[in-house]
Amino acid sequence: MGAGHDTVAAELARRAREQGHEAEIVDLLRLLPHGVGSGLRLFYQSSVRHFPWMYAGLYRALLRPGPRHRPSGLPLARLAGSRLTDLVERTGADVVVPVFHLAAQLTGHLRARARLRAPSAVLVIDFAVHRQWLHPGNDLYLCLTDDAARDVARNLTVPVGTTGPVVAPGFFAPAPGAAAWRRRFERHAAGRPAVVLSAGAWGAAYELDRTARLLISAGFLPVVLCGRNERLRARLAGLPGALVPDWVTDMPGLLRAARVLIDNAAGQTAVQALAAGLPVVGYRPLPGHGAEGVRRMAALGVSEIAPDASALLRALRRLSADGAHRDHRVARGRELFRGDALARVTALAGMARV
Repeated sequence: MGAGHDTVAAELARRAREQGHEAEIVDLLRLLPHGVGSGLRLFYQSSVRHFPWMYAGLYRALLRPGPRHRPSGLPLARLAGSRLTDLVERTGADVVVPVFHLAAQLTGHLRARARLRAPSAVLVIDFAVHRQWLHPGNDLYLCLTDDAARDVARNLTVPVGTTGPVVAPGFFAPAPGAAAWRRRFERHAAGRPAVVLSAGAWGAAYELDRTARLLISAGFLPVVLCGRNERLRARLAGLPGALVPDWVTDMPGLLRAARVLIDNAAGQTAVQALAAGLPVVGYRPLPGHGAEGVRRMAALGVSEIAPDASALLRALRRLSADGAHRDHRVARGRELFRGDALARVTALAGMARV
């Protein structure tokens, strides 16, 4: 559901193959019968892009933590149960790693009923752990932060660990493409600090054009990432003083070249920025787990949050300038990356084989 899940799965699979293991990535939504998964993806995408009030209501009803009973996503996930167990048996998989909450519901259900032979290690990729990630049948939970791990441990008795985000190594190393991006910034708006505005792979953001204009008027160069939303890109492409690139294939280079990221989802782009040493400011977050995640990031001190336009400009001026404040935020962000999720996953698989 969105490119963040795909990106994490791809990086985990790359690491596994690099160490000599076999890895297969499976989209749970494609395992759902009769096009249900495609319909669900389209509904979620449309809600986030065009009807945020609808998704906010769904989050409150289905996902938000709390003592009150709420409906589960398990009945939907169970529709993919037979196809998943058949795939596990056919491949001889030693471990299954959900990186999507519906997948965690399904593996927990199947493990609790002894229908899934391989153990399941859930990799929670959100800063805010909503209730649909949680199922007592799973064997292991791995979280981004100690804060998230404590949330899981309060609700489940399974082993829980903190491994930090799963990010490709290119975001930690000097990026060869950064110089080309800096030259592009200079040609477009010489001397203006480049600030990346990310709308995610789906191009979901609120009043992105207003934010871009605010940055231009304040002396910044907004670099607006519209994802796959071609309508949004076409609307913003002619905005004087803004840079609106096509789909970016060199994210390490871009993030290394920019001065600040404005984030609205606390998702994969945000943690990639932290890995690259780029300060993050949360602004106009997406509803539901996006807003919860942005608040959690700021509470941890790895990012800042701007409740209004004035606060956003103050944060950008602090963080775009070299100095102790910027260095502190960069250092706090990089502290998140301290564990090895794959090592925990392969250890679980090894114990299961004994």
